[in-house]
Amino acid sequence: MPIIIAGGGTGGHIFPAVAIANAIKKIHPFADILFVGAKGKMEMEKVPQAGYKIEGLDIAGFNRSSLIKNIGLPLKLVKSFLQVRTIFKKFKPVAVIGVGGYSSFPVLRFAQSQGIKTFIHESNSFAGKSNMLLGKKATKIFVAIDGMEKFFPENKIVISGNPVRASITGSRVSKSEAIQHFGLDAGKTTVLSIGGSLGARTINDALGHNLEAFEKNNLQLIWQTGKPYAAEGREQCEGKKNIWVNDFITQMENAYAAADVVISRSGAMSVGELCVMKKPAVFVPYPYAAEDHQTVNAKKLVDRNAALMIKDSEAADKLIPTIIALAKDETKQQELKQNISKLAITDADEVVAREILKSIAPIPQRG
Repeated sequence: MPIIIAGGGTGGHIFPAVAIANAIKKIHPFADILFVGAKGKMEMEKVPQAGYKIEGLDIAGFNRSSLIKNIGLPLKLVKSFLQVRTIFKKFKPVAVIGVGGYSSFPVLRFAQSQGIKTFIHESNSFAGKSNMLLGKKATKIFVAIDGMEKFFPENKIVISGNPVRASITGSRVSKSEAIQHFGLDAGKTTVLSIGGSLGARTINDALGHNLEAFEKNNLQLIWQTGKPYAAEGREQCEGKKNIWVNDFITQMENAYAAADVVISRSGAMSVGELCVMKKPAVFVPYPYAAEDHQTVNAKKLVDRNAALMIKDSEAADKLIPTIIALAKDETKQQELKQNISKLAITDADEVVAREILKSIAPIPQRG
């Protein structure tokens, strides 16, 4: 049973896609899954590491900051459709799943033109324009929260939540083991900073200019900088024994187990993981995300007293004082933990997988 999963660009799209693929294989071990992503993006590395095949498209997204960089976009889109046609001719999928990212659009659009069943997973609380267009002809649309009928046909919506990696939902790592993994001190309160797989300049700057404040307040830091800021972060942390720094954290279950409080962007997958791991968090939404959906994501938790939020424009002045105050206030931590845990969904990947397999039964035979 050949199935294509399309999308990527960031960990927020890739990791839930892999979680869905794993859930499909668990239910239907003979499913043949192929990923399609964008050449040069992180899915081309992360998907094979997860044990799946991937085909890359020559495609790019719309550049909002520089319109002149979009001149070649129509040509790339046409080329990507031709590449998709070749992939479909060879692989003959019976279903296509889109998880977001600009590489998902030509794949799902072509599948719909061929009458192949398509499924969308919209992880955010504000749907992207591509998904809204694709949703009109999609078989089913999986969403994280209720109220999404303003973006999609109501009869196609399934509220599934956001798939979280099994390594996180099933983690049994103790805090002491996790602290040891990072070479830190079990007696100190630990702050985890995750600015997304591509890094967050605002968060990194706020941390980089205030590293002494962590030592003064007897705190330690696990700092994921993202690749663009890795060298700068390592240089700033040289000689500081209370800080672990790297561009990427491979075993996030260890990072969550070690953390007492967390600084994070508010992409849907980061929010979902923090709910599952019951972590007190300070969100700094990325203000240039499409339709400012990260602010919408964060506000939904703030309104439930399940997290704190600092505007990106105010992070330089407010982020470090806020995270230090939270790290010292165990009562507030417990309050946030209790409320964020109520929003956790641990079986979203299985819900999505079951609904997809149910929709494409009876199972077609190849050959």
